[in-house]
Amino acid sequence: MTTGSARQIGPVLATFVVANNMIGSGFFLLPATLAKSGGVTALSWLLGTVLAVILGSAFARLARDYPNLESPDDYVRPSLGRDMGFLATTLYWISSWIGNNAIAVAAFGYLVILLPVGDGQLTRLGGQLVLIWLMFALNLMGPRQIARFQSLCVVLGLLPVAVILIWGWGSFDLGLYRAAWNVSGQSDASVVFSSLAPIFWAFVGLETGAMVAGVVRNPSRNVPLATLGGIVIAGLVYLVSSVLMMGIVPVDQLAASSAPFALVAGQMFGLWAIPIIAAAAALKATGTLGGWMLVTGESGARAAHRGYLPAIFGRLLPNGSAGWGLFLVALSMTALAVLTLSPTVSGQFETLIEMVVVLVVMAYATAGLSLLLGAPGRPSTSRDRIIGMGALVACGLLVYSTPVSTLVGGVVIALLALAAYRGFSRRKLPADIPR
Repeated sequence: MTTGSARQIGPVLATFVVANNMIGSGFFLLPATLAKSGGVTALSWLLGTVLAVILGSAFARLARDYPNLESPDDYVRPSLGRDMGFLATTLYWISSWIGNNAIAVAAFGYLVILLPVGDGQLTRLGGQLVLIWLMFALNLMGPRQIARFQSLCVVLGLLPVAVILIWGWGSFDLGLYRAAWNVSGQSDASVVFSSLAPIFWAFVGLETGAMVAGVVRNPSRNVPLATLGGIVIAGLVYLVSSVLMMGIVPVDQLAASSAPFALVAGQMFGLWAIPIIAAAAALKATGTLGGWMLVTGESGARAAHRGYLPAIFGRLLPNGSAGWGLFLVALSMTALAVLTLSPTVSGQFETLIEMVVVLVVMAYATAGLSLLLGAPGRPSTSRDRIIGMGALVACGLLVYSTPVSTLVGGVVIALLALAAYRGFSRRKLPADIPR
């Protein structure tokens, strides 16, 4: 059923929806992760933005062919079969809840500044778990309440940070930035490519323009505009903030900080600004956590309806919340928070986001293959093949930039998931699910 035109959104609003889905925890914590390498990572941001545009073009093209997209399965299964549809759908779902842990790490990294507690490992673990279960509880109230909460967090969370991005150039020290150009001890090219995986975390969400094509007016025109426009806006915001911060605070201090934006605010305006920026960043990251937990619940429910996950993930409460599935997700996130605990916030954050990028790139690669191969009744055009090949090359570069141990872990997860699916999947599907 098509959404009424009065309820559909235009290209400008759709563009900001896509951009907002990407400007999240990476905005607040990636500067600390990248400070270990230095200002040369600005080139990584440029290359990462180009790769994101290429992948975004693939999803925009798929939205034209599948205007009612709800799940990766919708475009993967017609081209690649049910097994690949399972892998793309479930790997995307797994990456979303692992990513939620990274968001919780970022949120509490700022929140701890406001609390009368130390910044020890056990304190951070406890804080992350509290945020996870609070956002689970909020999700039980239904999608409408989460949407309202997230909207509030966007407005209140980004306004103070925007002040830093505008006024911070008065405190920018070009000499400091040049001195911190490359502090890794490796060549510039090595740093640029090795930084791609953590940087691409910032672009996870580029596919959301295609996934909401049904609520966009004239999707064949406006979804590509929104997707590519949102990616470019997010890329510019990340690039500007990264360069700015490394020219205000020495990179060794940034790398050791659990709240780099608050550190920069204190350097610019004085100690009084630190809690304001910390509160804003914590609020925005918490809102992002709540929103992505909603995405996790919804994607898990769709996967269950297609027979890819146990039926419990598809049970919805009367208000539309995937309560039981989210409960199991929150338990899994709790275990993951314990397993990935690290001496530093940036270390734990980097471990999580590299795993997310590996899994989500596997799902993104199926988009490129779907365009390259076409589907029955949807033959692949020359333009489809060019875009599809470009998407596969982009995925290849991201895989190349990923640490081998993380890559092996991602492959093991995919193989175990496929083995479990082949052995225990529900072969009898609901009548309304295509086979």
